[in-house]
Amino acid sequence: MHLPAKAKCYFVSDLHLLARRSNAPRYTAAIWRAAAQADAFVLGGDIFDFRWARARCPREPVDEAAAWLAELAKDFPRCEFHFVLGNHDFHQGFIDRLNRLEGEWANLFWHPYFLRLGGNVFLHGDVADGRATPESLRARRTRGLGRHHRRGWLPNLCYDLLVASRLHKPLPFLVYPRKRVARRILAYLDNIGHGPQAGVRHVYFGHTHRSLSHYRFGGLVFHNGGAPIKGVRFRILQTETQSDLAQVG
Repeated sequence: MHLPAKAKCYFVSDLHLLARRSNAPRYTAAIWRAAAQADAFVLGGDIFDFRWARARCPREPVDEAAAWLAELAKDFPRCEFHFVLGNHDFHQGFIDRLNRLEGEWANLFWHPYFLRLGGNVFLHGDVADGRATPESLRARRTRGLGRHHRRGWLPNLCYDLLVASRLHKPLPFLVYPRKRVARRILAYLDNIGHGPQAGVRHVYFGHTHRSLSHYRFGGLVFHNGGAPIKGVRFRILQTETQSDLAQVG
């Protein structure tokens, strides 16, 4: 990593590219504009959705995802791109391709669980699904790693109907109350040694599809940009980060 001492950083998550319910292509120009100004750009998981991907063959989604990342890295060589995996893109074929991409592009890095830059921690946020430790998160993520199949036509149809009816809108508020989410993330960060006692001040996360700005809990400030899905708010988040303390996991 070769970031300046005070770096301009952007964060997005939960684009769910490859899935037909994603509105992320509408924000492509905005993402490219942010990357043109950024020293660092963190892609916070579920950028691609291999569970709900539309594809003619198993390799096609991975090829599309790799091409999207390569184009981003090529177009903005002065920006460091950091890909933090989520639960929908924790896919063995994609992980293998990320290893290759990291070798091909000097400004592209990937991290399985989190990235810390100065007082900021970036993670996907699926630790908010329950009490999580590094071991339990790893076990949950890797349980289906070798058999990560796409959903069939019937689940896709049901999901489409759910989104079209807007019945999905209240789910993030019911399933992910702010205080519960913040408490679970804080417990996980304390467990891995990156809580407020270690100098962390801001947490950027996704997964919940619930937009959140400057929510304070337990000595930390939490931020979530939402998701570009019909009926859900979405924002590209900006922060400044001091890169003198960079750690990954």
